[in-house]
Amino acid sequence: MRLIPVLLAAALASQAAWAQLPSPLKIGVLNDQSGPFGDQSGRGSVVAAQLAAEDFMREAPEVRVEIVYGDHQNKPDIGSGIVRSWVDREGVAAVADAVNSSVGLAVNDVLRERHRTFIATNVGTSDLTGKFCAPTTVQWTFDTWAFGNSAARALKDVGPFYFVGFDYALGAALERDTTAALASLGGKVAGSVKHPLGTTDFSSYLLQAQSSGAKVIAFASTGLDFINAAKQAAEFGVTRTATLAGLFTQITDVEALGTEAAQGLLLTEAFYWDLNDATRAFTRRFAERMPGRVPTENQAGVYSSVLAYLRAAKLAGTIEGERVVDAMRRAPIEDPLFGTVTVRPDGRAIHAMYVFRVKTPAQSASRWDLYTLVSTIPAELAFRPMEQGGCPMVGPGAK
Repeated sequence: MRLIPVLLAAALASQAAWAQLPSPLKIGVLNDQSGPFGDQSGRGSVVAAQLAAEDFMREAPEVRVEIVYGDHQNKPDIGSGIVRSWVDREGVAAVADAVNSSVGLAVNDVLRERHRTFIATNVGTSDLTGKFCAPTTVQWTFDTWAFGNSAARALKDVGPFYFVGFDYALGAALERDTTAALASLGGKVAGSVKHPLGTTDFSSYLLQAQSSGAKVIAFASTGLDFINAAKQAAEFGVTRTATLAGLFTQITDVEALGTEAAQGLLLTEAFYWDLNDATRAFTRRFAERMPGRVPTENQAGVYSSVLAYLRAAKLAGTIEGERVVDAMRRAPIEDPLFGTVTVRPDGRAIHAMYVFRVKTPAQSASRWDLYTLVSTIPAELAFRPMEQGGCPMVGPGAK
């Protein structure tokens, strides 16, 4: 008989927690809708967030979740302005995706000031869980340290690296983190060259890379810039003397290149649509709303991180960013797309990463059948050790 009051108290506590959550609970998907990262994130990230919201509302029909989206045009001032308006005028509780490192760092500051959650799903710079870490931010999917570490492990014995990369925060972080990983593993760097975002002619940059004698040409870029650079590298015969590595390459980039140009390219991703039964099942759902497409790791990351955020907000009974992020840290997250995910005190969500090699035209059976798995890097080795990041929220002996 004593169980009845206990159960009633638990039910009332749950209702009280929900009463503190807004309805609708709004999540903003901020990304590049039509520029160089439009295929990687864009509308597909909005669809992924909507799928996460629908799955959560089936679990918790007491609350209505609404997804809004905005295009930051790869400009930090535009991105931060959108987020201020969302939070201050529209009551947005959390922001996901971001996709551009410079924009992500600006949004990180805005949401920390407003005590709202930044689900930095696809912000590449590892500084976000290093010197710029915040108690309101979780960095999901990948970062430049994970990419650089994977490339260095896979190619350190091939020969010196030469970097061709973006002349902004993402390119600098990719080069820095890959160089550091190579140094720790005994690899070498022959040099580097930087180019503006939106470059179309890479001939002079590729000539410098060839002249260096490097055996690995590592592209510290992504999206259309990477596609153009890798395509021209194949046209110029660069692959006859060097291995190409995409430090931040996604399946839409490879599909745009085609297997003829991309074959043999080594890359790292956190997600591949054909990895297992769960990834294939999600791909079928995604393709119903994005016909002819498969989810990128960006879009898969948005689904997983938004669903994890919503469950944590339910647990915390609030949209206060610090408390929601704390709820995300309390226990490992069993995610259908990324496996076991743990959110560390520095805000880094860790999980397995994968090194793939692009198939030859003869090996590829269909448009999106593009990768052969080379190796799996377990979570504890895939991301930078927390004590090395310089996050002021954690001590030097943190694990």
